[in-house]
Amino acid sequence: MNDASPSLPPELPHEHPAESPDAHADLISRIRTAIASVFLGHPTVIDHVLAAFLSGGHVLLEGKPGLGKTHLVLALARTFGGSFRRIQFTPDLLPSDVTGHSLYDMARQEFRLRRGPVFTNLLLADEINRAPAKTQAALLEVMQESQVTIDGDTVPLPPPFMTLATQNPIEQEGTYALPEAQLDRFLMKIILDYPSQEEEEQIVAAVTTGTGSGSLDPHSVPTLCSIEDILALQQAAARITCQPEVTAYAVRITRATRTQQGLSLGAGTRGAISLVRTAKAMALLAGRSWTLPDDVKAAALPVLRHRVALAPELQISGQDADSVLTSLLRSVPAPR
Repeated sequence: MNDASPSLPPELPHEHPAESPDAHADLISRIRTAIASVFLGHPTVIDHVLAAFLSGGHVLLEGKPGLGKTHLVLALARTFGGSFRRIQFTPDLLPSDVTGHSLYDMARQEFRLRRGPVFTNLLLADEINRAPAKTQAALLEVMQESQVTIDGDTVPLPPPFMTLATQNPIEQEGTYALPEAQLDRFLMKIILDYPSQEEEEQIVAAVTTGTGSGSLDPHSVPTLCSIEDILALQQAAARITCQPEVTAYAVRITRATRTQQGLSLGAGTRGAISLVRTAKAMALLAGRSWTLPDDVKAAALPVLRHRVALAPELQISGQDADSVLTSLLRSVPAPR
């Protein structure tokens, strides 16, 4: 288990964002730009991670090693002066290695709580599918409840709290696949693919220029706001107006996954709730105080792809959930 530094340097002087969509969008834009300066080639991934963060949700990030997942999370933590920790999941990892445990203090003749790495703002759970089910369940319980219970004592986690769990889609030998009920706890599943040729050239040139990581060092990202500002943004996202027609559209999409040809498992009601929550965050990212059907469409793939299961015949033919969901979105009429 590897932990990054649990705390970051004090934030720079800043002003609290005004209570207006434009001011919120300006702060979000500066956060997005700061992250993109060290995490090149994935603007959509950045937007989806920010939307999940503003929605108070968690992300399952699937991608091959060496594509900058740690860079992304650490850069996000730097933007608001939040704490960041990383857990490398392994087959011998215990639940107490994640949540913490009670330790008997001989000097004081009492038990003392030793807090685990989940007591942070941003947690990178690297290769979550390499840990056994009991350890996975311990983390997912923390994600759901935002609190830890150790020896009967319940300790709340400091807000904001987001888990970004990763898994390698290729190396499945010796792994423990997350069951559907636990996958459903993640707000989004984001696919991280290789950058383009031009973007990869920029990354290689930046990292190999000078010493260290050059200009792509996430520690160079400035602190743009405080934890209180992030909490205000999350509250603003929750207050975004979602018209009944847009909510009904999200529900129709979710219900269509249950009867769509090619899917053996459809999304539950939590899928519709997640669609609306994410659509609100997408509207805030765009500087609007109301949602559009396009916000629901933009959220549909990352929100639903891990909540559905392909029929066996499509799995054999090499198709994926995204292609079926894309076809589904074309068939469900959007409100005008």
